[in-house]
Amino acid sequence: MLPRANVDISISIARMQSTLADFARSLPKAELHVHIEGTLEPEMMFDLAARNGIDLGFTDVEAARAAYSITDLESFLNIYYQGAAVLVTQRDFHDLMSAYLHKAHADGVRRAEVFFDPQVHTVRGIDFGVFMAGFRSAIDEAEAELGISTALILCFLRHLPVADARDIWDAATDYHDQLVAVGLDSSEVGHPPDAFAGVYERARELGLHAVAHAGEEGPPRYITGALDYLGAERIDHGVRAEEDDELVARLVASGTPLTMCPLSNLALQVVDRLEDHNLKRLMDRGVKVTINSDDPAYFGGYIGENYAATSEALGLTRDDLVTIARNSLEATFASDTDKAKWLAELDEYVAARS
Repeated sequence: MLPRANVDISISIARMQSTLADFARSLPKAELHVHIEGTLEPEMMFDLAARNGIDLGFTDVEAARAAYSITDLESFLNIYYQGAAVLVTQRDFHDLMSAYLHKAHADGVRRAEVFFDPQVHTVRGIDFGVFMAGFRSAIDEAEAELGISTALILCFLRHLPVADARDIWDAATDYHDQLVAVGLDSSEVGHPPDAFAGVYERARELGLHAVAHAGEEGPPRYITGALDYLGAERIDHGVRAEEDDELVARLVASGTPLTMCPLSNLALQVVDRLEDHNLKRLMDRGVKVTINSDDPAYFGGYIGENYAATSEALGLTRDDLVTIARNSLEATFASDTDKAKWLAELDEYVAARS
């Protein structure tokens, strides 16, 4: 049995961790790295499969949940694409987006800049107008009811030919004005970003912003390539930037944000333990890091869980968490007026809890 003093200390530490986790979850923040298809929970997947008469090949929800246990990026992508097959109608895409935005709002998110993968849907014969209308109706509804601001980022699947990316960009012509940015995702290794420079240039000519997944499994030079060839204004993940001191210095000097996803990195074995994650080390070197959820239905946590788990694993302080939340709000592609409003809400939140 522990001495009474040690028990009291343990209880005190547990209470402080719980209080800090609650503080982290409710911080006004932005989510800059979340794939809407990756928010498809097993229960919703089963409901939509039944609604649309689709046989998933799983006997029940628990069997589907077991399939969500992934070991690397490839095993994740297999179940990710399988699950997306239940998304067929405008109502399906509305329900998916609505469910995510309600969860994000509960976690203090003021602004969500959400990835979607049109090629996952168009290859199944789903028209652009179907998913865009579904997303848009849910976004408008959530803004009216919850006050959460949302923008869409069209992602190109990098494992497919570049010609496919050009085709999907052309197919999106009627919806370019509904996008805030373009992005690049899917299997990273063996698919460097420079091949997509042309289609990114077309998007930037229309005034869209640019982001790209880089340095999750791929080497630091993929991050450099995303900056140099794609004009990426944010790097999604960027974990391996730490391996290149010149790159880290460049990220610091330019203020380029990293949209890091700690629980995703743990699930995909980018790190063996959350305590090994380099978010805090990069932060201490001056890199503008943010915390996000990536594909939360598959990786064990939405943005609130990512903030709470990361703060405990890395020993983040209240000041650290406030800085990360501030980074996220400043790194959005929203208007300066909206950013100022959310940053004021953050300051008020912190002051009320000082």
